[in-house]
Amino acid sequence: MSDAASDCTQTRAAVTEAEVEALIRGICFKTGPPRTVGVELEWLVHDLREPQLPVTSERLEAAYAALRATSLASALTVEPGGQLELSSPPAASLMECVRTVSADLDAVRAVLRERGLRLAGIGHDPWHSPSRFLRDPRYDAMETYLDRTGPAGRAMMCTSASVQVCLDAGYEEPGPLGHVRRWWLAHQLGAVLVAVFAHSPVVRRRPTGWVSTRQLRWAEIGAGRAGAPELDADPRRAWARRVLDAPVMCVRSESGPWEVPDGLTFREWTRSGTPRPPTRDDLDYHLTTLFPPVRPRGHLELRMIDAQPGEHGWIVPVAVTTALFDDPQAAETAYRTVKPLAERALGRPAPHNPLWSAAARDGLADPELREAAVACFAAALDALPRLGASPGVTAAVAAYRDRYVVHGRCPADDLLDRLRDGDLPGSGPHPDDQTTVPHGKDPRS
Repeated sequence: MSDAASDCTQTRAAVTEAEVEALIRGICFKTGPPRTVGVELEWLVHDLREPQLPVTSERLEAAYAALRATSLASALTVEPGGQLELSSPPAASLMECVRTVSADLDAVRAVLRERGLRLAGIGHDPWHSPSRFLRDPRYDAMETYLDRTGPAGRAMMCTSASVQVCLDAGYEEPGPLGHVRRWWLAHQLGAVLVAVFAHSPVVRRRPTGWVSTRQLRWAEIGAGRAGAPELDADPRRAWARRVLDAPVMCVRSESGPWEVPDGLTFREWTRSGTPRPPTRDDLDYHLTTLFPPVRPRGHLELRMIDAQPGEHGWIVPVAVTTALFDDPQAAETAYRTVKPLAERALGRPAPHNPLWSAAARDGLADPELREAAVACFAAALDALPRLGASPGVTAAVAAYRDRYVVHGRCPADDLLDRLRDGDLPGSGPHPDDQTTVPHGKDPRS
């Protein structure tokens, strides 16, 4: 959500509808051999010893000022509610990504620890209500726009966190690593990833009835802002159509609050030129305000995974997802595994279909999702050595499978267990004090 984009308009020629479609088709899928991997990690920031207590803006500002002076390979940004996001540079391998981000996280944690704060890998804050930390025209406009559909938008902005895996679009040609197959797979396998890594079942210390409340909130925002396009045979055409027909969140201005139109699509904006003609900069900005579960940005950005528990818990979804997409054998297995599940989507775009709803509500308690997850983890574990994964990473994936997948559980179930035991309000270990690494082994090794 912290997309880097200019916060002011520039004097440029207006773009036509045809030009917009051509631009989108040219930039959304950069095809070629899948060679790089990246990750964007969002974290809640809690008090080190009493996570149920709110952290003041003053403490966050002081900590973030210190972090800005810290040398990191990854880009560090702040989300509207004060969450931290660490965005890795494109890495030439899974292990390069793991090592780079792990080193950055060590540095970030050290700075926060000195100030009595910690990173918390939870998909939705179980204690705190949404509260804006950032105040600028972009987020003022976003809040105004999202409030029209209810409270889900503020929760998404201020109390959610995720693991976003970034992979190359794939080959132009057909096949397991072709961009058409990978686009389709991302939207069907995405439901399995939601279920496997669900970790947001509690809001304000009460169960919501959904193992991934974060995914529920995204669905509640609505298809216009957070929905995928129809799975057309031509992903470029489908995405271009989706972008043009999406509502414009805001019309930026040099001074004063930004205008927040009601129901104006980008297509209509190009045709009417009102309140002013849109420019290429406006198109680029519009793209940053769309939040589908899979966002094509030249590469594919998979956005459906909840933030994970433990210092190294994020490594498991990155490793599993990379293996299932970038290893040809594992990709073919994943495709065949999730193909029967696609029927449950009823042809509706994600996440607004029965398959994705079941994944967010029930997780791996759903027998078909559990069966698919077991098969996908087996394929990933087989593929990881071929991708150069360390024994520690492979062991972490195997431990996660043994702890959760084979038992039809996910990290959300651990939080619910703690809630039932009366442990959640902060009297016991922090909800992030779980590990997916066997016997404390560091998966980086």
